[in-house]
This record gives sequence, C-alpha cells and structure tokens, in this order.
Amino acid sequence: MSIEPNKRILLLMSPATYRAGAFLQAAKDLELEVVVGIDLPETLADYWHVPLGLDFTSIQDSVQTLSDFAHQHPLSAILSVDDSATELAAHASAALGLSHNSPQASVAARDKFLMRTLMSAGGAPCPIFRRFWLSDDPSWIAGQVTYPCVLKPQRLSGSRGVIRANTKTEFIAAFQRLKRLLLHEGQSEQETSFLVEDFIPGCEVAVEGLLTHSQLRVLAIFDKPDPLDGPFFEETIYVTPSRLSVQVQQDIAHCVATAATSLGLHEGPVHGELRVNEQGPWMLEIAGRSIGGLCSTILEFGAGMGLEELILRHAVGAETPSWERNSHAVGVMMIPIPGPGILKAVQGVEQAAAVPLITGVEITAKLHHPLVPLPEGASYLGFIFARGQHPTEVEAAIRQAHQCLRFEIRREIPVLHEIM
Repeated sequence: MSIEPNKRILLLMSPATYRAGAFLQAAKDLELEVVVGIDLPETLADYWHVPLGLDFTSIQDSVQTLSDFAHQHPLSAILSVDDSATELAAHASAALGLSHNSPQASVAARDKFLMRTLMSAGGAPCPIFRRFWLSDDPSWIAGQVTYPCVLKPQRLSGSRGVIRANTKTEFIAAFQRLKRLLLHEGQSEQETSFLVEDFIPGCEVAVEGLLTHSQLRVLAIFDKPDPLDGPFFEETIYVTPSRLSVQVQQDIAHCVATAATSLGLHEGPVHGELRVNEQGPWMLEIAGRSIGGLCSTILEFGAGMGLEELILRHAVGAETPSWERNSHAVGVMMIPIPGPGILKAVQGVEQAAAVPLITGVEITAKLHHPLVPLPEGASYLGFIFARGQHPTEVEAAIRQAHQCLRFEIRREIPVLHEIM
C-alpha cells in the first residue's frame, strides 16, 4: 500500500549511520519522495555532491537552510534517523509547522541530567542521581556518593563512557577515564558535567514504541539475556517477545509512557531502556528515535512491513495496515569488540550463518581499521540475526553462531610520541 502522491519527507542522518539503507528502502517501497540531509560541512557536502549538507550542531543556521529548502520543495515531515539530529528535526519542524516533538522535549531526550530531573518529577521510577563537573576533585566526589554507582556522560549514547564503580578507588579511576574521553570529544573541563547514579540491580529490557498524540503504542519489548552489571555496559543480545510475565510487561509499558510524558515527548518513535527487579521497572533512558544499529531489521509487522516503513507511514500521516508484530520469536546480537587493535581477519561467517534459525550474519567492521571497545568506542563488529518459534531457541542459536566466529585483532604498536 503506497503513500498518496506529493508526500515528501526529509531524513536527517549522520554520515556513519547504520540506519540509512533501511529507511531509504522503505521510502522507495512506499513510493515516498525522500530528501536526505547529512551532517557535513558545506565544503565537504559540495565535494561529495551531497545536495543538502548541514551542521547539526548549528541549529539556527541549519533551520534557516531547511526553511529555504522547504520554500522551494514543500515537506510533509522531517525525521531524524538517529540521535544526532533529533534537536534539529524538532526546531525545523516547529519552524515549518510540521508535527513533531517540541525542541525542549528533544533536548531532554538527549541530556541525561535533564532527562533524570524530569522523569523523577513526572513519576517515572529512576535511579538516585547527582551531577558533578569534570573540574571537580575526584577524591572529593568519591566521598559524596554511595556504592555501587555508575558514572554517565550527559550527552553520549550507546553506553559510551558509562562505567560502574564499587569503591572510591574504582571511582577515581573511572572518573579519569571518563574525563579523558570527554576531553577527547572536545568538551571543556570547566563547562562539562556528568552524572553519578545508584546502580540498579536486575535484568535489563528495551522497549520500541511509537507515540501518537502522546499515546504510546508498544511495538516490541526486548529481553537482554546477558547480564549488564559492569564495569562497562556493552549490549549484546536482544530477543523478543519478552519472556517476562504479562503483568511485568504492562508495568514496563506504563513506565515508558510515564517517562515520555514527563519529558514532553508526544509524537514519533521512542526507544526506552529499563531495569527490572523485584521492585518493578526502573527507567534508565528514553530516546526520541527508533532502535539503533541494524537491530530493526528483525522486526516485522502485518504482512511483511518493517519498522522503518511503519515509522514513515506514521510521520506523513498515512494509513497503517497493521500494527501487530509477526508472531515469530526474533533476536539480534550486536557482536562486541573483545579488545582494541586492528581487525586483520574474520573467520567462521559461513559456519555461523549455517546454524539453524540464523537468518543472517553481517560483519560491519572494516578490515585493517582500528577497533575501539567500550567505554570509549561507538561501534560493533557486526550483527547476528535469528528467527524461530520461541525466544529461548532464538537466543541459543545466536550464541551458537557467535561461537563459530573468530576475529583476528592485532594490537597496535604505539609510536614514540604516544609513549612519551
């Protein structure tokens, strides 16, 4: 079922996003006209012949560029493919009178301190938290917090910079590591803050949802069967449907809806991360975009409709044939990076792909390129996909396939100036 004619949507994305292909293919299937806005300086945009190069950090200038563009090429919707442009999408949509989350809500969904503050005030259970500055004395901070605790940067995503500390000594080491990362990212020591929050024990889940006029529709709840207890929090396996009880899943959905309302999110995709223990669900984070990486490819709705098609239909106000997810159990593994170095070879992909229930193995890391694991890194070695009748067998297939893979990672030899 295609979209009515004359619908044009602007997709904002970073050059390195995993998500471009899925959204562009969905738009093609819907016969929807797409304009791509990429986070590139004007000089590079011209060099690479990118028709709409934007600086996502310069909101005012980019909104003006998009307004000028929309004057000549009217837009039906603006959608940020990943975290990098959610604020720009909100500001540009407001300027053009398009349906979207408010700029304030988009900021809150990226700034963990503001997110925590609003969620606490709005009644969404979340960890006890405090904010400190990179310029503070780590020994002093270490005496102000309770243990175990988790250090979190305010703005980074994908668990980057997130470190658990069980003692004052571990806290100081974690602080120094987080500080190096943030300074390397161009942050100012005097102007950059971070969070320290209580560690919440329990299992972790992820929620994929879609907001329509502030009403949350849960599309999938993913179990994360690998324990995420630190010291770093690299995500690996996602499996749906969840094996938690119906009541717990209802509590999770209510918790995400409360968090979204607290932040002022009312339209479009949301991705939530929660912990669940005997006290119930706890909100960790909620983002105003869909699930990252290539994970969305396992989700299927109605008669073969992917998540991106569903999101695009919603964005342009088109009819959605079915919201029901396919009844099969599905799973994905984000293959973790075991250590730093140069990726020299990958073996066992064919054997992994031949494991029963495995539907695909995609290695996204490039040969002869450096690998950086968490907490500093921002990528994975690749993805393993599976589909079956029950979540337990899907999880088992993914683990078996992962055991087939072998990665040759050669440690980099530091040059003299790096040692000194």
